Amino acid sequence: MPKFAANLSFLYSEHDFLDRFGAAAADGFSAVEYMSPYDVPAGDIAEQLAKHDLTQALFNVPSGDWAGGERGIACLPDRVTEFRQGVDKAIAYAGVLGCRKINCLAGLAPAGADPATLEETLVDNLRYAAPRMAEAGIMLLLEPVNTADVQGFFVSRTDHALRILDAVGADNAFLQYDVYHAQVMQGDLVATFARHKDRIGHVQIADNPGRNEPGTGEINYGFVLSELDRIGYDGFVGCEYKPRGKTSDGLGWMKPYI
Repeated sequence: MPKFAANLSFLYSEHDFLDRFGAAAADGFSAVEYMSPYDVPAGDIAEQLAKHDLTQALFNVPSGDWAGGERGIACLPDRVTEFRQGVDKAIAYAGVLGCRKINCLAGLAPAGADPATLEETLVDNLRYAAPRMAEAGIMLLLEPVNTADVQGFFVSRTDHALRILDAVGADNAFLQYDVYHAQVMQGDLVATFARHKDRIGHVQIADNPGRNEPGTGEINYGFVLSELDRIGYDGFVGCEYKPRGKTSDGLGWMKPYI
């Protein structure tokens, strides 16, 4: 049976951030994730997790100026110091929140940049992050993001992400498999998951097109989720989608599983 984590960067946007924890718990979620916790003191978040008996499943390494259009800085040669400071900050937050998985966004490839240089920078940064996270008992994740939604994103396909992880060579470095991004870029969703299941550390879902609730588009989530169970995935499934209305009103798709 899938275990769902509410992505609070996407779900319950009708509530203030700290109020989203209670709303998620009331709807049957046992865990939460989000892109960034860093605007809120870690202790305040930990209080909400404890109050509502929620597990902190995941969050991202600091990813640059999000409001300004940045989507990660890990591949950028001129941002190495900032990235590595962000790793330390992420580990500190994870310690307070009891979080055991941290995701890294590679970032956008600057126009005219040498792909080999960007990849070398990304690999070096992940080699820096992985042992520090391992010391703290944390899994490091790398997420491919589709280039239809995020033009110029440097790591957009499963095979590229796995090649980078091969180069990193860390036992605690895994792939974050976002079914929505994978559908946009390559399809073959279940077969790809089955082929690489031992290297996948976290799963996220949304339907396509629109990145809305499962059941609103072309992805057969009844099949996908049952196959994840059959294959043996026992981690959380992050619900990182855009509700078409109020979050609670669109959770009918989840009722068979909770």
